[in-house]
Amino acid sequence: MTGPVGPHTQALLESYSFALDGFQRRAADALDEGRSVLVSAPTGAGKTVVADYAVAQAMDRGLRAFYTTPIKALSNQKFGDLRHRYGSGRVGLLTGDNSIDGDAPAVVMTTEVLRNMIYAGRSLDDLAVVVLDEVHYLQDSFRGPVWEEVIVHLPEHVQLVCLSATVSNAHDIGDWLATVRGPTDVVVEQTRPVELANTYLVGDKTSDRLHLLDTLVDGRPNPEGERFDIDSRGPTRHGGRQQRGRGRPRSPWYTPNRLDVLDVLEDDELLPAIVFIFSRAACDDAVKGCLDAGVRLTTSDERAQIRRIAEDHLTSLTDHDLDALDADRWLAGLEAGVAAHHAGHVPPFKEAVEACFVRGLVKVVFATETLALGINMPARAVVIERMTKFNGERRELLTPSEYTQLTGRAGRRGIDTHGTAIVLWSPFISFGQIAGLAGSRTFVLRSAFRPTYNMAVNLIRRHERDEARRLLNQSLAQYQADKAVVVLERRLDKRRQNLRAVQAEATCDLGDVGEYRELLGATAPRRVRRAQLEHALASLKPGDVIALEDGPRVAVLSVAFRKGSIKVKAVTETREVAVVSMADFEQPPKRLGAVELPEPYLPEDSDFRGQVASRLARIRVPARSEHVPDVPAVDHPVAECPDAEAHLRAFDRALRLEGEVHELSRRIERQTSTLSLQFDRVLDVLDQFGYVETWSLTDRGRLLAGVYHEADLVVAEAIADGVFDGLDAPELAAAASTLVYEHRAPGPPPAARYPSRRVRERAAEIDSIVRRVQAAEDAVGLPWSRGSDHGFCAVAHEWCAGEGLGDLLEETNLELTGGDFVRTVRQLIDLVRQIAQLAPDDVTRATARRAVGALERGVVSASASVDDDEDLDADPTHRSP
Repeated sequence: MTGPVGPHTQALLESYSFALDGFQRRAADALDEGRSVLVSAPTGAGKTVVADYAVAQAMDRGLRAFYTTPIKALSNQKFGDLRHRYGSGRVGLLTGDNSIDGDAPAVVMTTEVLRNMIYAGRSLDDLAVVVLDEVHYLQDSFRGPVWEEVIVHLPEHVQLVCLSATVSNAHDIGDWLATVRGPTDVVVEQTRPVELANTYLVGDKTSDRLHLLDTLVDGRPNPEGERFDIDSRGPTRHGGRQQRGRGRPRSPWYTPNRLDVLDVLEDDELLPAIVFIFSRAACDDAVKGCLDAGVRLTTSDERAQIRRIAEDHLTSLTDHDLDALDADRWLAGLEAGVAAHHAGHVPPFKEAVEACFVRGLVKVVFATETLALGINMPARAVVIERMTKFNGERRELLTPSEYTQLTGRAGRRGIDTHGTAIVLWSPFISFGQIAGLAGSRTFVLRSAFRPTYNMAVNLIRRHERDEARRLLNQSLAQYQADKAVVVLERRLDKRRQNLRAVQAEATCDLGDVGEYRELLGATAPRRVRRAQLEHALASLKPGDVIALEDGPRVAVLSVAFRKGSIKVKAVTETREVAVVSMADFEQPPKRLGAVELPEPYLPEDSDFRGQVASRLARIRVPARSEHVPDVPAVDHPVAECPDAEAHLRAFDRALRLEGEVHELSRRIERQTSTLSLQFDRVLDVLDQFGYVETWSLTDRGRLLAGVYHEADLVVAEAIADGVFDGLDAPELAAAASTLVYEHRAPGPPPAARYPSRRVRERAAEIDSIVRRVQAAEDAVGLPWSRGSDHGFCAVAHEWCAGEGLGDLLEETNLELTGGDFVRTVRQLIDLVRQIAQLAPDDVTRATARRAVGALERGVVSASASVDDDEDLDADPTHRSP
């Protein structure tokens, strides 16, 4: 270490049973010298050592340290870890759910809490360092902008410690950090502390056994794996041709079932293991299948320990709650050494599973991918059942980053010599695809930053106009856009050079080639007509409006080349998707105008298509030009030119290049002005609704500055318009739930139930606000704010009125798990707290406070609490170094 080592730092270093790795020392040296650091390293490599060093260093200087995480579970875990080291009262926790010792020297918090503190103008003069854990989260479309807001707005004297999973553009991110924060060192570690063996497991029908082979050999795809792709087509007959007539031949391979996998894990001493299944129901089914098969992986002593840990975590739940949550079956699986871990379970269940797993008591956890995000649960092996997951619209292959994040759990430092990742055979995913993911090192981090209404009013409140725009321009999104523009500019320059050359070829001394081409029309040779049609379709851009042959107008979504033709996907005024090709046109379609497509680009989403259809309906069709007389092509002077055909081909190429030049110019314009344009559009909407006047805030604007919600403007409008006034506590909770709950189960949502006429009326008022806001957004080209959903009204009302959990889950017509219920109520509590702070009416604020108290009880309260006396990390041997 290059600087003086204080008592806290010295004690920290002495607590490690290992010497610091090179990358950890480099990062510590940078912090000693007053620089910020970005540490990019694989899961389990020991990034948190750097963060802990920064916290200890700040405390030695008599200053404060903030440790931020993306989710509350991580905040609770890190809070327990730091409090175990420094003692109660020296470490605080701020997550929205909890406020414990918020003025302590070290405070753990979610990133949103820190952002809110900055916007509230809290003094940070004594803050030395901020740790931003899982900083790669800034690419998340909804929550990512919070990281950038924090980075840009923190006072200059605060050092940053940014911890990220392995990303291939870490130095680009570091350059941006240095631009906006000052001197920043980028520390990249590629080597895992525990070697990872990527393997592939496939069942063989011909021998009724399983094959387990390495996915990579010397860093390349294992040649032996190719036969599982080739032979998957099935046995052949008659000189190598596949048998026809009875469908697809049967494959000799099969996907091992869960009990097969468990046998392999046991036989090869690969327990404890995490099996990733991208379905909550499938995780629960896996545990049930193990129990039904009589699986038992624990000793009697281990079962006794498991029961004690489970009882400790469930003490705050009533017998009625436990019955409603089917705790007996859950505990039976836990005692057998198998458990599920997903968002459908209440936090006490998940926390008990985590505690048992890190102590080696539970041997197999069936989990969704949420477990891969930072929770300290390393395993000897990780199994991935399927390499695709549902993204809300379709199934997609895992990205290299997701694969690395999941397999990063394999291998416990100090315990295992290597970790093992096992991928199961599937007829839908080739071995080559899996090997490509295992060997990939391309994890590019992209910004998801965008101006929001809350951000805009806080910028107005705290900064002058020029300063606010300067801060926007300091975002990673703008930095990356500007770098991308350099590449686009080079491409544009080449296209322009090609265009000039082709235009020269398309010039004829005898006459205008363009005029001659147009006069050819339908009498032109088929090759020429095809070229004209191909050019017309290929020149279409997303958002262009054309008319189909049968009359209806459509807005183009995409243009793709398929098997020698061009396919155009478009939306009609009735929101239907039309897919047309060259065969559907007799004549090249005329461009009638253009609409701006909503962002983000979600062509499969019904709301997205609805916005496009709405904008399409407002396009005015230009008046038809007079019909061009049918002049025989042979009468045109160019027809006499011996190079007429060459001129026509060059003219078509020139038109295509003109289209490419136009599109590249549009892309450059969009990328250099996107943030500024979006910000101006946000200001337009705020001005329309009376939140800003020139560059100052109205009373509504000051209210909005305190609203932190996905639909912040809708919430502010509802509060300012008195939608929550005159209600009792359960009614207020019910009305507010329309802005929290979202039906996600497959199939249409059930009919909403309303506990009272007043709730129905207030829910309708919120719907009206949503429509007004979305209409304003539509008019200026902003993506819509999220809508409202009345499905949770009755549940919120009954819970706030004192109804028990079991009765609620039985009576509701919603497909709610205990975890869904708790998560929704916790989000509702967060919103009702904001109403309690911001509502102009004193009575409404008091009612909202009573609603918070009534909502925060039973399993909901138990899922948020952190026991001050509980040692959350009593076994330091399981702490990642």
